Parts: sequence; structure tokens; C-alpha cells
Amino acid sequence: MPAALVPRDPDYEARVRASFACQGIMATIGARLLRVSPGAVEIELPFRGDLTQQHGFVHAGIVTTIADSACGYSAFSLMPASASVLTVEYKVNLLAPARGERFVARGRVTKPGRTLTVCAADVVAISGGAEKAVAMMLATLMAIHDRPGLAPGL
Repeated sequence: MPAALVPRDPDYEARVRASFACQGIMATIGARLLRVSPGAVEIELPFRGDLTQQHGFVHAGIVTTIADSACGYSAFSLMPASASVLTVEYKVNLLAPARGERFVARGRVTKPGRTLTVCAADVVAISGGAEKAVAMMLATLMAIHDRPGLAPGL
């Protein structure tokens, strides 16, 4: 992680939280934003049976969704107030079946940039207080500066 990640908007945390609150998909799956700091966020998802695949594990698409948002909001926390951010690519390694009481995606900026920002996210399953890694993501996000008509945030 870079030594000093400095947000370009002093109100970055409020902006991140407001944008997250507008994401219908996060509300649909029951995810919530736990922690926001410059270049890093945590998103929590409680286990729900309706988010599982045929073997009873949380579906890889759901795990990927929280990892993508963790990366996106990590990058967004460093953007100027007038900017939005969009994912342009990602790679996910699924390390273990997503089985647990809850899941936490921890996103962080690894290489900030004016236009492109590279982020990583780890997703862990938590059961009885113990954590187990279930996925890793590496993502590239693009800043969109001053685009009229584009909703603010992610």
C-alpha cells in the first residue's frame, strides 16, 4: 500500500457513505459499509440462504460483487468531489467455498492515479470469530471527471 494516501476531498467519508447508500444492489443483498478511511473500505455481508448456489455456499457472483464495491469505494475515497469512478477490469481468485456467518470485503488502493487506480480486495468468511479467506480481487478503476448527467459516486 502506498505510504500516504491523501483524499482530494476533505468530506470523502460522507461522500462514500452517501454513494454507497444509493447502490440498490448493496441494499438488495443486505451489505453494509463498515469502515471508510483514505484508500480503504470494509463491506460486510451477513449470510443469507437466498444468496447461495446449489451447494449452499454464497454464490461467487455475490462474493465478487462485494469485492468490486470494496475496490471501487477505496478508489472513490481518494477522488476529488467532482469525480465518479467505474470499474474497467478485475480478476478474482476464489480461494475457498464461501461458507460462514458473515463475509467482509476489505478493499484498498495499491496504486492511486488521476485516471486509473489499481485496487485489491480480500474477502473473508467469519464463523465463530474465526476468519477464512474466500476470495481475492485485483481491479482497475477509472475516474470520470465532471461528467454532466452522471449520477455522483460509483
